[in-house]
Amino acid sequence: MKFKRKFGKRKDSKPTKGLFLLLLLVVVLILWFKADDIMNSLF
Repeated sequence: MKFKRKFGKRKDSKPTKGLFLLLLLVVVLILWFKADDIMNSLF
């Protein structure tokens, strides 16, 4: 219960940071797949 309450409080204090990290993860995944396509077209 203590950890859950602490995590909830933490999430409320920095919601933009979590959103930014999620966006960064999506960008990395897109770049990874694009890089794979570029590799396939070159070689």
